[in-house]
Amino acid sequence: MSKQINIGLFGFGCVGQGLWKILEQRKPAGISIKKICVKNPMKPRPLPTEYFTFNPDDLLSDDSIDVIVELIDDAHAAFAILKEALKKGKHVVTANKKMLAENLEEIIRLQKKHNRSVLYEAAVCGSIPVIRTLEEYYAHEDIVSLEGIFNGSTNYILTRVLEEKLTYTEALREAQQLGFAEANPLLDVEGIDPQYKLSIALLHAHGLLVRPEDIPVSGISRIGSEEAEFARQHRFALKLVVRALRRENQVSAWVLPQFVSSAHQLAGIRHEFNAVQLTGNFAGRQLLTGKGAGSLPTALAVFSDIVSLQNDYRYNYRKLATSTGLHFSNDVVVTAWIWFDGNRAAAWQVFRRVMGGYAHAEGQVIIGEIVLGHLAALLADKHVRVVLFPDDCEINLLPATGSGALHEAAVA
Repeated sequence: MSKQINIGLFGFGCVGQGLWKILEQRKPAGISIKKICVKNPMKPRPLPTEYFTFNPDDLLSDDSIDVIVELIDDAHAAFAILKEALKKGKHVVTANKKMLAENLEEIIRLQKKHNRSVLYEAAVCGSIPVIRTLEEYYAHEDIVSLEGIFNGSTNYILTRVLEEKLTYTEALREAQQLGFAEANPLLDVEGIDPQYKLSIALLHAHGLLVRPEDIPVSGISRIGSEEAEFARQHRFALKLVVRALRRENQVSAWVLPQFVSSAHQLAGIRHEFNAVQLTGNFAGRQLLTGKGAGSLPTALAVFSDIVSLQNDYRYNYRKLATSTGLHFSNDVVVTAWIWFDGNRAAAWQVFRRVMGGYAHAEGQVIIGEIVLGHLAALLADKHVRVVLFPDDCEINLLPATGSGALHEAAVA
């Protein structure tokens, strides 16, 4: 017989309403929403007023509520709700990746202290079961590479702009109208949203607690016509790619635009779809793909976590206990296409090896090998644009275009 779960729901926006629809359609045994806490009393809502309250304590202090589902967009308030819920003996399900990424170590401690679960499948790639897969299937496997598209909004925009010839503004407006992008899209287009998600995934893939700000990031807002034309000439797709790469006892991670060869599985991931490609020592390469944005796909992940609590499920964080000797580092060498605004002689000096490039009146492009940490420092300059090359790309098959081609050279 299923355990009874009464839910106290914080937030009734896109995902909250999606959760309500799933519960109404599925009618799962023993699961029901008792009360919903919202912030704006004037906003019209599709449910009777008796379901709603504007006082968080009506949920947190109600002993009949077993699980707090937190679906608000305020990370600071969400963390306060989480802490109070655990203190009151309630489990928590959340989709707030910013709150999680900034407080993971404390959240793990609080779960142990109060003997309650915090589940957050919906925080990483919507309907794709990334966290559960890493926690269970890959619990005893060394992940060599985690690579993917972790943001449906940016993938939708890139698909519409590069493949379907919309302007950036038109594609962004569409993404907002369809519910893939927020009214303020900066977290998406600047790469911050997938940066939070990668921080969370690193814990479950490698047992490492890495602050989001330590992960190098550049979003799609800097991408210009030069990158798009280069991709077309060489038959690449252009994606915002999340990557965590393990070499012996070192793990490096980044969120950066990347040229993707037509043969790569990520090249075919279009519109709001997300993908996670995992490569393990024993399992080899596997691809998970699905909708990473939208009301019902994200709400499904929330619903799955709630159902799991009926069976007393919790994350074991096995790799956190066994990751001794493994460390995070930005010392890995990557191959990058880098646009420098203007003609900067000093630009050469940051590369370990220059492999090609070209220059014209507006700026110069250099293709070469560079240490990830040096690349991260370059990204502080808003006039620098970066796109990575895939691991298996033959750079010598990529002749420089434009005038003033640069010669191959070694840089100390």
